[in-house]
This record gives sequence, C-alpha cells and structure tokens, in this order.
Amino acid sequence: MTIPPETAAGLETTTAAVTEIADELPLPREVDHDSETHTRRGEQRAFDSILFSSFGGPDGQEDVIPFLRNVTRGRGIPDERLEEVAGHYRALGGRSPITEQNRAMIASLQVELAARGIDMPVYFGNRNWEPYNADAVTALHADGHRHALGLVTSAYSSYSSCRQYREDFAMVLEETGLADEVTIDKVRVYFNHPGFLDPVADGLEQALRSLGDAGHDVDRIAVLFSTHSVPLSMAEASGPEETRVEGSSGWYVAQHLAACRYVMDRVDDALPQLPSWRLVYQSRSGAPHIPWLEPDVNDVIEEIAEQQSADAVVVVPIGFVTDHVEVVWDLDTEAKETAQEHGLAFVRVATSGTDPRFIKALADLVQERLDPAFPRQEVTDFGPTPDVCGANCCVGRMCRPTTSGVDSARDVQRARAAREQEQAAGAGTSGAGTSGAGTAGADAS
Repeated sequence: MTIPPETAAGLETTTAAVTEIADELPLPREVDHDSETHTRRGEQRAFDSILFSSFGGPDGQEDVIPFLRNVTRGRGIPDERLEEVAGHYRALGGRSPITEQNRAMIASLQVELAARGIDMPVYFGNRNWEPYNADAVTALHADGHRHALGLVTSAYSSYSSCRQYREDFAMVLEETGLADEVTIDKVRVYFNHPGFLDPVADGLEQALRSLGDAGHDVDRIAVLFSTHSVPLSMAEASGPEETRVEGSSGWYVAQHLAACRYVMDRVDDALPQLPSWRLVYQSRSGAPHIPWLEPDVNDVIEEIAEQQSADAVVVVPIGFVTDHVEVVWDLDTEAKETAQEHGLAFVRVATSGTDPRFIKALADLVQERLDPAFPRQEVTDFGPTPDVCGANCCVGRMCRPTTSGVDSARDVQRARAAREQEQAAGAGTSGAGTSGAGTAGADAS
C-alpha cells in the first residue's frame, strides 16, 4: 500500500495535475458526538508503565538500507531503489533526527509526570528500528510491569497512524509470548488536544507577522496545511465502520480539516485579517495507477505561481508531531526549492515537538486514563475521540491482531487462526509476524 514516513517521497512517484481530490470526496457519516463512537472509554486497569512508541530511524550511514528494508518489508523492493530514498538520510549524515527528538520528548514527559505525582516509568520502542517495541515490552515485563499505556507519535485516525500501532502492540505481545501477562492500551488519537494545536497556531501567527513585516500583504499569502498523503482506499477506511461512506475521505481528512479550522480560528483571534488556506499532501509513494489523496504541496505551490495568486507561502506541517526527515526533506528542501524556483517567499512552521504545551498534552493523555474524573481537552468541531477504537476501525488489507479496539479479541483469534493455517500449509510466515510490511506513513502525524 504505502511507504511509511521517514521514507522520502517517492520510490514510484508521479506528478499529477493539481486536483482537489480530497474536496471532491464525500465526507464520512457523522455520528452524534455524545455517542460511544466518539466517547467510548477504555478499561480501567492498574496502569504501571508507559510505552512511548514511534516510527524509528537510522542512527548512521550503515543503518540506512537495513532500516529501509524494515520499513518496506514484504514488498520486494530492491536495494537499488531503496538507495534513492537513502540519499535523503545520507544528506543528513545517515542519522534521522526522529530518535533524538523522541528522547527529548520522553525526558520532558518524565519531568512533567513527576511534577504531577505520577510515578510511571517510560519505555521507548519503535516499529522499524532500534530500540524496537519488542525490546521495550520485554524490558518493562522484566521490570515487573504488566499494564502499559501506549503513547504514539501520530495524532490522527488512519491505518498507518493509529491501527498499525495497535497491531504492532498486539503482534509484539504474541511474538514475545507475553500476551497473557502484559496489556498495552493505546491512548486516544489527540489531534484535537489544544496542547498539540496551539503551538502550531502560534507558529502560524508568527510566520504571518514576519511576512507582513517583510512587506507581504496578507491577501497575497497562501497558507498550506500539509500532511502525509495516503491511498484513497486507506482514507475511506479511516474511522469505525459506522461512519464509513463508500468513496469518502474518512476520519483522516475530516480530522485534519477540523484541526486546520481550529488553528485558523486561533490566528483569527490574534490578527485583523487572514490569508486563504487549504489542506495539501506530501510524501506520496507507490504505484502510479493507485489513487492517493491530492493535491501535492509542490503542485499547489506551482499552481499558485502560475496563477500569480500569492507572493508568499506558509507551509504548516499539521499532520506531523516532530521535525523528522519527512518534514525536513519534503518541506524544508523540496517544497522550499519549488517556491524559490517560482519566486515565492517561503516559511515553514515548526511542529509541536518538544513545546511544553505538547508535553503537557501527552501527560494529560496518560492522566485521563488513570483518573476518569480528569477533564479531557478536545477543542475541534470534530468532537471527542474514543479511548477504544470501534469495530473495523481503520482496517487494513491483512489479518493481524490488535489491541485497544472493541473487536481486538476477535482480531487476535482471527490472526492466530490464519497463522496456524499458513503454518499447516508450510508457508512458514504469519499475518501476525510481518510488522509494518507494505504500509504507509503519516507517522508523527
């Protein structure tokens, strides 16, 4: 399906005409914000640890190709094609900034939790590189912990940004033999927490003020909110089955648009006039014949230049949590170069990352699971987000076990049965043992 984040755009990229595909798609079915679809609470457990889980990234030049093999496992992509993407990492010394950024977030989170009197150790694991989730789970079990809360570096609902983490947690428990001893409950998606969105709003306000100080009229500035593109089929499947509409953009797009509206409302409170804005996409990869969410950020920048509709663009990575390689390369390098080639001023807003408000938001996500009375902050017009995902929420192509869903027990049993059938047939592999193979991005979304 797709290539995960931290892989640069395009093992097989195409340049399509700028079309508002997302705008043309129907919206998902709305469900009452007071219904369980939006408000379902997780089981109260004696949570004793935190699994901070992210995408992972190479630590040096020798790690780049092995890391990309992990990311694309199961797709049969030859090393010579992986080397094309590896160039983006090699330009940064072969080291992804995501690991260092995550460790800084963890350190700040530990301080914040201690200040709140929450005594829970934080274990760090990744889906695609060391330290792996399996290492973290093995360690927390060895230290005597049995009920972990999973904090992930993705803020939205989709297969790659939510369900794949739920699958990875369940697969790790299966593969380590700890499924009957350890639980991992993923916290809710948090795109609607003010601690995630307010730093973005402040960054956008500062960018607009700086462009104004440089002589740019607000009506000649275009704001482009950027997120990871995904296949249309993945967008349609995002969200629980009761919200699904054939051919729709799903919860993935609906949540992003809600986040954009909130940010623009915040900026509207601070500035006398607002520029135009739109949601755009980046990092498209995969076979050219498979439709993905569009328009691409570079295509939009070119369109703006051709139509002479603006003199400056502000790119806001609304779909990402940290300034990892995908942000640094796809936006700070490629999108910036596209703007410069067409004579447009360019400013990129920072992600929330280690902003103290975002760290407090992560602590809130922990505390709301520890204390049912703790107030939940959910500020967008999308409504609340549930602790436990609904039936078939963000379902993927393969049968894998999950955690943190109303149908997780069924998923585990189906995956075990599928594995047993494959082993009986001599396949030697299982649907529960191909962590992340052939799936996409929007990590840190």
